[in-house]
Amino acid sequence: MRNPLNSAAYRIAFVYSAAFSIAVLILGILVYLFAHAAFVGQHETRITEVSRELVASYHDEGVGELREMIAARDSLASASDLRYALFDSSGRRIAGLLDIVRPQLGWQDIIFTDEEGEADPARAFSTDLGNGFRLVIASDSDTVEQIDQTILTLFLAGFALILLFGFIGALALGGYLRRRIGRLGDTAEAIISGDMDQRMPVGPRNDEFDQLSRTLNAMLDRIAALLDNLRQVSGDVAHDLRTPLARLRNRLEGALGEPENSGAQRDAIEAAIEQSDEVLGIFAAILRISEIEGRAHQAFSKIDLSDLAVELCESYALAAEDSGRHFSSTIASNIVIDGDRQLLAQAISNILDNALHHTPIGTDIIFRLESEGDQAKLTVTDNGPGVPQEARETITKRFIRLEASRTTPRHGLGLNLVSAIAAMHNAQLKFADHNPGLTVTIVFRTEPHTRND
Repeated sequence: MRNPLNSAAYRIAFVYSAAFSIAVLILGILVYLFAHAAFVGQHETRITEVSRELVASYHDEGVGELREMIAARDSLASASDLRYALFDSSGRRIAGLLDIVRPQLGWQDIIFTDEEGEADPARAFSTDLGNGFRLVIASDSDTVEQIDQTILTLFLAGFALILLFGFIGALALGGYLRRRIGRLGDTAEAIISGDMDQRMPVGPRNDEFDQLSRTLNAMLDRIAALLDNLRQVSGDVAHDLRTPLARLRNRLEGALGEPENSGAQRDAIEAAIEQSDEVLGIFAAILRISEIEGRAHQAFSKIDLSDLAVELCESYALAAEDSGRHFSSTIASNIVIDGDRQLLAQAISNILDNALHHTPIGTDIIFRLESEGDQAKLTVTDNGPGVPQEARETITKRFIRLEASRTTPRHGLGLNLVSAIAAMHNAQLKFADHNPGLTVTIVFRTEPHTRND
């Protein structure tokens, strides 16, 4: 077992326990001091009241009555009662059992001799009665000391229990934290070892550890998806590049067999260059997608999506007519969003390119841009062969081509680029049946206020 001192969980638990114990100790000291001050204050208040009463009796009845009252009080006194002394002008004690030397006036701590001949501390108050007489009233400090001792004993016993339970609680809390963190660490080590199917444990209480586990599991799911995509992309890159590279090699090999500087050799070299451009185009598209997926939207600006759509539709209308397809568009005005104009133009172009290249002659292609509340919907619809329901979740992946419905040879990167640009703009990319054909929709968030031209 690891040393608990090396465990952050145990250190946190023991530091919390120590802090709580220190707080209790400080509180106990304050309670002790305030209680002591309160009891001393009670005794002083009692002495003051009795002194006031005896002084009044002296002024009313004289010294004889005062001596009798002191004698009566001494005869009834117990160990916890007040003690009295009356001194004349010569300093001689003429009344009372308080065995002390004539003290100074006012409050003071004194030492007196009790009935058993032992010296005891007391709190005393001396009053000048006039004519040289001085009245001293004292309260034995044993009573306050006994109360102080009782409070101190109870506090120390309670504090010892707090330390004991705090130590046990710290061990329990440290063990709990260590177990919870340990399970996360064990899972992480299993994942590091290659078991990518492992996930962080999630309990039923939905506490902070469970929330952290869910967050880490979401991250792991994302990493797993990226790794799957990387494996898929790696395999697709190798598969898709093998054919053009083989053709390139064959054409270059064929060019070697042609007479030097002949037309056939030149044609073979030009075909090889064209094939090289195709391969470079694939790599450029992959790099472009990776660049977009890694970018944030700090550089976004206000884009008039309506103006951009009008420009693109004007150019694609001519291309559609030339290819034997029918193109129409309906574009709402003054739709403004935050975005990157160049990337948005590329996304729209890719969607229109797909509609032109993957549909037969005579297909109707309809472009719509409309505003619905705080959303802008860009839709491209065709009545071509469409995309099967089960394939719509995969057509945005890299190098995905549906040969059964798309006959034009391409590399399956167009919609993947559209998906990346849509995600970058926090937009939703959707596919739906047009019966027949396919409907591609991008839903953007619009600005609260649109521009008025």
